[in-house]
Amino acid sequence: MSTQPDAIPSDADEPLAGESIAVVGAGFGGLSAACYLADAGADVTLFERNDHPGGYAGRIERDGFRIDTGPSWYLMPEVFDRFFERFGRSTDDYYELTELDPLYEVVWKDGDRASMPADREGQKALFESYESGAGDVLDDYLADAAEAYELGMDRFVYPSRSRLRDMIDADVFRSGRALPKLRGMDDYVGDYFDSEKLRQIAEYKLVFLGGSPYNTPAIYTLMSHVDMNLGVYHPTGGIASVVDAMADLAEELGVAIRTSEPVTAIEPSVPAAAPKFTVETERREIGESTAATRSARFDRVVANAPPPHVERDLLPAGTVDRESYWDSRTYAPSAYLSYIGVEGDVDLEHHTLVFPTDWRPHFDAIFDEPGWPDDPAYYVHVPSKTDPEAAPAGHEAVFLLVPLAAGLDDDPETRERFRELVFDDLAEHAGVDFRDRIVFEETACVSDFRRRFNAPRGTALALSHTLGQTGPLRPAHRAPGVDGLYYVGAYTNPGIGMPMCLLSGEHVADAVIEDATGSGAFPSVVPTSTLR
Repeated sequence: MSTQPDAIPSDADEPLAGESIAVVGAGFGGLSAACYLADAGADVTLFERNDHPGGYAGRIERDGFRIDTGPSWYLMPEVFDRFFERFGRSTDDYYELTELDPLYEVVWKDGDRASMPADREGQKALFESYESGAGDVLDDYLADAAEAYELGMDRFVYPSRSRLRDMIDADVFRSGRALPKLRGMDDYVGDYFDSEKLRQIAEYKLVFLGGSPYNTPAIYTLMSHVDMNLGVYHPTGGIASVVDAMADLAEELGVAIRTSEPVTAIEPSVPAAAPKFTVETERREIGESTAATRSARFDRVVANAPPPHVERDLLPAGTVDRESYWDSRTYAPSAYLSYIGVEGDVDLEHHTLVFPTDWRPHFDAIFDEPGWPDDPAYYVHVPSKTDPEAAPAGHEAVFLLVPLAAGLDDDPETRERFRELVFDDLAEHAGVDFRDRIVFEETACVSDFRRRFNAPRGTALALSHTLGQTGPLRPAHRAPGVDGLYYVGAYTNPGIGMPMCLLSGEHVADAVIEDATGSGAFPSVVPTSTLR
């Protein structure tokens, strides 16, 4: 909880003074947008269907355990620093970070294991141990990844380029050397490393973007820079502590956060009038068996809910007809998730990745021939290795994630069979079996994401970062055909992940200010490099 005073000093104008804005959904994108909009002078109400902010970044607090239910990797710390600094704050005002070393461990199913050191010399020694000369090649690869990161962030991510016309810019034309990175990721990384295991280390982070090495452009080599150069961190209290920080900041800026109040309808005024929208919600008070319907009027609405859900279920029928568009999109994977409290020790690192030596069949089962994988690649997170708030003394908190194809049928019998397959696999290949020591266990899968978040096909992320769904080819911030309705979060620009959703909130606020005033209001961002 922040101890800073309520008033946040700012000499910025308030271009949205007098505007009332509803933000639908308190995920990272919604919280970010709410902060920027309130700081610009708007009267902001943030509606969240769950009992606490965070969206996918939820939490389980039970029996002394505290387990994040969604994102668990704190990457790109500069983006979080930049966000809080925009409002005269520091991340240190709200939460404590620990830099991980090793960054993670990889367990291969042939019996091999490798821990990724945080320091460059250790990383080079690891790569050299798998392929002669790969240590020196790693320097070249990470320099290339750093350039991809700087090009991407300075010229395509920090600036808002959510429309094709935004690409008509001198900085974009000076970025021609990025064109070779539009080829496939696996092919590109193969130019650097022959070892399949080293390629897996370089490519696994694409799962964070909802893609695979075979359908994602090589510009996302930048993710190797993100972890191996910039580091991997853990906030004490988990990602939930970052959500709490953003919610605290939003309230300090004057945002009214209304949890346990799902939005059930967004009605544009017909004929057009001010305020432009009626937003209907439901709220079930403590002790009441039925939900009370409420409505309020707003000048604008920013939706952090999935756009297909907004267009199909919240807007009046026929307002926006994009069924064929949404049906043709490539959705990021769903997941089988297990949140577990374990008595005693779990002999795994804070982050552990378990890979078959040939992971192509698993990616095929996600994107090409959807089905439950027979030989899955998966991720195990044990935050209690670093964070004393994650589990009571003498216990461990465990988070297990297996990427799956969106849209799978996950009936209880299928989920239970898959659970046993994964736990058998973990016991056989990582030497860890804690099934007889489980204190509690909760799971989530495809149908849960569909039900709890209105996620199309039960995706656990949003739209994949395929070449045709990158940059301005992702859905725009401005909803088509509905003046005053905007989208924020992982479905739009710049994309999937907590840092990208933070920036999406800034971008959508810029769009709102531009529409309200005829020009943007926030100062130009300071680039992360001096590339010309």
